[in-house]
Amino acid sequence: MEGRNDRASGQLSRRGAVAGFGVVAVGGAAGLTLAGCQVDEAGGGGAEPGTELAGVDDVPVGGGVIVEEANVVVTQPAEGEFRGFTATCTHQGCTVSEVADGTINCACHGSRFAIEDASVVSGPAEEPLSEVELRVDVDGIAVA
Repeated sequence: MEGRNDRASGQLSRRGAVAGFGVVAVGGAAGLTLAGCQVDEAGGGGAEPGTELAGVDDVPVGGGVIVEEANVVVTQPAEGEFRGFTATCTHQGCTVSEVADGTINCACHGSRFAIEDASVVSGPAEEPLSEVELRVDVDGIAVA
């Protein structure tokens, strides 16, 4: 059938190849949502210095919060110790989906990162999340 892989020969029809190229070209040009996950083409936190992220009381000890608007995850591994990381998974660029049980989790493909230093706890991601420097004071937590 035209537009499908010829499984016997392993060849892709011309129509299938052109359709596939169009999806890649459009997706590569302007961010992409796959399986309910926002792909961040920029790959970084993206929040400007001074951007308010959360109140100190909003971040649970042993957990964290995802600030989607700023593309930052704020964690509190121990009482009064706050860490910031980009919310962009290093596997394929999805935005991480939750912080639970001591890990920052990506629902796209199951990668998990430690709340202490964003190191990979389980893949398929192979690289940790990028660190985002924070400023913590009585007014709350902001990007440094």
